[in-house]
Amino acid sequence: MSNQNPEFGNIKAYLDKGAIVLDVRTEVEYNQGHVKNAVHIVLDQLEYEIDQLKALQKPIITCCRSGVRSEHAKDLLLNEDVDAINGGSWQNVEYYI
Repeated sequence: MSNQNPEFGNIKAYLDKGAIVLDVRTEVEYNQGHVKNAVHIVLDQLEYEIDQLKALQKPIITCCRSGVRSEHAKDLLLNEDVDAINGGSWQNVEYYI
């Protein structure tokens, strides 16, 4: 578990609210390990899938390998009025599951 980002403290609260875990890594990275039941959308494709995520009407926890891509994903979602936080690495999010 990492405490570098203050949003990490909200992961458990978001999971308790029924949040979806969104993994934005490449397919190869995702296949090497991921949070169980995570939604997988590669960051480069996220802008085309936002309506699908909005339709779920749930908060979202983004994750990737290190937290950089998931931060970009979080910002993109927030700009589209989706409740989202950056969970950092997928292992960091998995810690709370």
